[in-house]
Amino acid sequence: MKLPAFFKKETKVKKIKPVREKPAREKPEKKQEEAPPRQRKAFQLAKFTGSIFAIREDVSPFTAFLLSMIPIVLLVIIWTLVTWGPVEQRVISSIIMPSPKEFVQAIPKILTPEKRLGAGILVSLARITGGFLIATALALPLGVLMGSFSKFRAAFAPIMIVGSYIPIPTLVPLTLVWFGMEEKQKVGFLAIATFVFLLPAFVKAISDVDDVFLNTGYTLGANKWHIVSKILFPIALPEIYNSLRLGFGVGFTWIIMAEMIGAESGLGFILKNAQSRGADSSIVYLVLTVIVLIAFLIDKLWELGYRALFRYKEAR
Repeated sequence: MKLPAFFKKETKVKKIKPVREKPAREKPEKKQEEAPPRQRKAFQLAKFTGSIFAIREDVSPFTAFLLSMIPIVLLVIIWTLVTWGPVEQRVISSIIMPSPKEFVQAIPKILTPEKRLGAGILVSLARITGGFLIATALALPLGVLMGSFSKFRAAFAPIMIVGSYIPIPTLVPLTLVWFGMEEKQKVGFLAIATFVFLLPAFVKAISDVDDVFLNTGYTLGANKWHIVSKILFPIALPEIYNSLRLGFGVGFTWIIMAEMIGAESGLGFILKNAQSRGADSSIVYLVLTVIVLIAFLIDKLWELGYRALFRYKEAR
């Protein structure tokens, strides 16, 4: 069989020459040292700005300490400026705010036996701790139930939401009616204020546990009790601990209000007594400083407890 002529023609394949990419001309970067002084300052400013606004940068403890001192130093400078000079010429009167020097000079006044500062601190701590324990005993089981079981959450969620909007100061006259003016009123008021804070925090801690852990538990044959006690609660425990840490601080927020009426001891009583006797404002600021310092030290203890109990969270 004779093939057509076009089959006999050999098709010529043109060889395509590979295109060589021309290397991009690199712009000569001027080193910072070689740049002129004005440009060098711009480099340094850009580097400094970038280091300040670095997102989620690891900060060493020493650097964190130095940074935490900056607002305190600024606050003291502003405080000094607005209370500088003779009493008549100050920006803020000494009746409203003492100068730093007057503040330091008033420290011996609060340490006199009449003020009973040590006893007041212990009494206030006992009231805060009592209210905190009562609130935790009520809020923790209810929070675990609401975070674990949807029907419990649906039943108690309206009460929880309404409770979070109640102005805490309005509870003072109510607790006076409910508990009288004795010790129960102070502890009861602090317990309600702490409970209102703790319950939503506990519910959120349980609810935030990933469903992957639940599905794994069901796959391995765990029942509902095991799911709650062996999976949900242990995984949520670090967050529950942090909620307890913050909840204890709530007591310090409201201790002055709890002790303003019907109290015969405590930091709030010292504060009210100083105001009623017309003492200088230094006593008020000193009592507030004592409360802040005690709350800060106790918070550090909570922090140490967290590191000791949940080392695996710190290692991540």
